Amino acid sequence: MIIQNYLELFLQQTITFFAILDPIGVSAVMLSILHINVTKKEIEKVAYKSTLTIVIAFFIVFFAGNILLSIFGVNINAIKVIGGIILLLMSIKMIQDSIIMKENNKNKSKNIENDLSIVPIAIPILFGPGIFSTIIIMRENTQVFSDIIITILAFLLNSFFVYIIFKNSIYIKKILNVTGQNIITKLMGLIVGAISVQFIISGIIELSKIYLQ
Repeated sequence: MIIQNYLELFLQQTITFFAILDPIGVSAVMLSILHINVTKKEIEKVAYKSTLTIVIAFFIVFFAGNILLSIFGVNINAIKVIGGIILLLMSIKMIQDSIIMKENNKNKSKNIENDLSIVPIAIPILFGPGIFSTIIIMRENTQVFSDIIITILAFLLNSFFVYIIFKNSIYIKKILNVTGQNIITKLMGLIVGAISVQFIISGIIELSKIYLQ
């Protein structure tokens, strides 16, 4: 029974991270940012650096996020509300917007992706305010060591997904085309929207207990 609970938590957090990160949708944005003649080798470098960046960012936020909240005197439930609103806005954007593949200047330096892989691809496109607030909330909800390990493993698994999807983004684009990527992004938007509502309601209930007593 305990193992089943761990598996359910791991699956829930894995899906949550995947929906918010939306690596398939972001891979399309990545291709639109890089120069039009980008090679597979260059994309592999971008995939590696972007993945490494979000992993480092995750551990910083996961272990230092609560310290920052304490310094500024911010209640975690307030983060739940504002984080939920951010996720809700993100989900609406994911559902409404279409991925537009832009043709970039062919004369762009082929070394530019070394910079773009960190900013803006990894941060803030992939690792933005939505995932930031989600990590802080998840960290607050982890009461035992096993929960911490599960959350870390769930994010690392998603980081692996990001790397594989980014690395093979050219092939994914050919298979799914823009329409397929849009459909997946919209489905992820629905999941993100549902998660955001849970965050908002939970945060408001807890804040009401504090301020309406």
